[in-house]
Amino acid sequence: MKGRRTVNSEQRKKEILDACLAIYSSQGFYGVTIKEISTRLSMTRPAIYNYYETKEEILLDLLSREYSLWCSDMERMVPFSESFDRKALAKHLARTLEGRTAMLRILNMNLYEIELNCRLERLAGFKMLYMRAVGIIDQILHGFKPDIQEVECEAFSSSFFALLIGIYSLCFHEDKQKEAMKLAGIELREVSVFDLAYSSLVKLLP
Repeated sequence: MKGRRTVNSEQRKKEILDACLAIYSSQGFYGVTIKEISTRLSMTRPAIYNYYETKEEILLDLLSREYSLWCSDMERMVPFSESFDRKALAKHLARTLEGRTAMLRILNMNLYEIELNCRLERLAGFKMLYMRAVGIIDQILHGFKPDIQEVECEAFSSSFFALLIGIYSLCFHEDKQKEAMKLAGIELREVSVFDLAYSSLVKLLP
């Protein structure tokens, strides 16, 4: 019976996160509400509050899920990192970011608000995921360049994670933003997540 409750609980959380992702993708941060999620799932709001205290906690869990999947993609690179040259490593790292639109969007636009409105233990869980990502990158770099210095690893990680925060705003533009740029006489250069990440990583890698 206990096992069944666990399975049901995990399934419920997955349904909540899937609904949150759908709403966030179409309506953004302010479109995500407990009420909207409950309506989409035909689940009562008190039932959702059994799992999450705020909508920000749901978004943090969504970010954590996407972040964990991204880490798993990078982990698969570790055994092959010693065979990569600079361009190959940049290409493979850039590929891990394709399809991670929700992750990049939250990091760029909403992480500050989310962190302010989540319980400390939940936020600590995400910070552990961040450290997991740092550790994986460290392994990749040591495979790529066995004599790499720790200061080089730290410098790359700092620049790479700063790049993650900025990618979304440079690759995705709303109609209003495009119109404003047009009125300001600014030429909009469309660039994909892969192309931006790849060109930046080639320059950042030690």
